[in-house]
Amino acid sequence: MGKILLYYKYTEIQYPKRILKWQKQICTDLNLKGRILIGKEGINGTVGGEDKAIERYMATMRKNEQFADIDFKLSDGDADYFPRMAIKVRDEICALGVDPEKLTVKDGGVHLEPEQVHELLSNKPDDLVILDARNNFESRIGTFTGSITPDISNFRDLPKFIDENPQLFENKQVLMHCTGGVRCERATAYLKTKDIAKEVFQVNGGIVRYTEAFPDGHFRGKNYVFDRRVAVRITDDVLSECDLCDTACDTYTNCVNMKCNAHYISCELCITKTKNTCSAACMELVASEKVPVRVPFATAPEQRVVAKK
Repeated sequence: MGKILLYYKYTEIQYPKRILKWQKQICTDLNLKGRILIGKEGINGTVGGEDKAIERYMATMRKNEQFADIDFKLSDGDADYFPRMAIKVRDEICALGVDPEKLTVKDGGVHLEPEQVHELLSNKPDDLVILDARNNFESRIGTFTGSITPDISNFRDLPKFIDENPQLFENKQVLMHCTGGVRCERATAYLKTKDIAKEVFQVNGGIVRYTEAFPDGHFRGKNYVFDRRVAVRITDDVLSECDLCDTACDTYTNCVNMKCNAHYISCELCITKTKNTCSAACMELVASEKVPVRVPFATAPEQRVVAKK
């Protein structure tokens, strides 16, 4: 067994293509897989590999003065949890859809440590609003109790949600959260530009760091992740239902009809009954052999977060 590493760092990178070349060499040498985005505003990565390879990757990164203080988040896994190693240069290392030269993390919200977040939520003031900055398919299976969960399918739609719902944040303290913190860095800055909230906070280290410290805290359900695990169970709470029969369920799968490939929630009974298709129409197409069919995606064994000692 190896490790999966989640990290980001907003830092000015003068020559992103040089960092890309460097990262490709490191990841090739260490047989890592995953995804790394590099831009002039910084780096954002998720990589998997053997324990020693991940240790060497972190050590190599820390030798670079620009990345020495990165907050590396580790969980069980390996390179097989990813289809390939993809390293790309992008204008934004997390696509909010706002020019990163005009909206930077320097204007972001106040970072609260997990202990501060837990205290704030345990003694929740009347003017506190909790905002989930993630997409609807993520928040559907797990979120902080009482969170506003925008019905958005892409992070770049969050600014529009904020623009169209200023009354939710007016004269409020806003606590924003996402998986590891990278989305909130600039999303909190965007909210602050509206000059409507009393104060804007973000969870330092995101859901990952909070649930490590408080696995039975105020986050309920599963934390969605972008690798073969799909989601990591935090608590036994099931917040969603099967898309086919409405039975309480929070397990994602993908339709085997490759032309559809819908990402949907299904219980085991419906997966068997529909032969891992998302609808009667897809099941008929698959049965008729008129569409290409993928091998049913085998998710990794379900993992659970436990408190750090």
